[in-house]
Amino acid sequence: MEYKGYLGSVNYNDENGIFYGRVEYIRSLISYEGYDVESLQNSFHEAVEDYLELAHTQNIEPEQPFKGSFNIRTGSDLHRRAAIAAKQKGINLNN
Repeated sequence: MEYKGYLGSVNYNDENGIFYGRVEYIRSLISYEGYDVESLQNSFHEAVEDYLELAHTQNIEPEQPFKGSFNIRTGSDLHRRAAIAAKQKGINLNN
């Protein structure tokens, strides 16, 4: 599910007969549950709205999934070759 840029998982607990999930790709734990698709979606939306409202009232920036930063370890040889190729094209590695 997606709402205001936040992605939510969907799981089902057969023992309790409920759907549940959490907002993915952020460190904060935001969970929700429902007994059918509509109530799960509503609960997800409410959870995101509550999180955004809490961040606003506490004057903090809410976490955003996929900020545009992708850090990987490449090894020194690949790093060197990529940096040289970028330099030859007149750009930097971020571009």
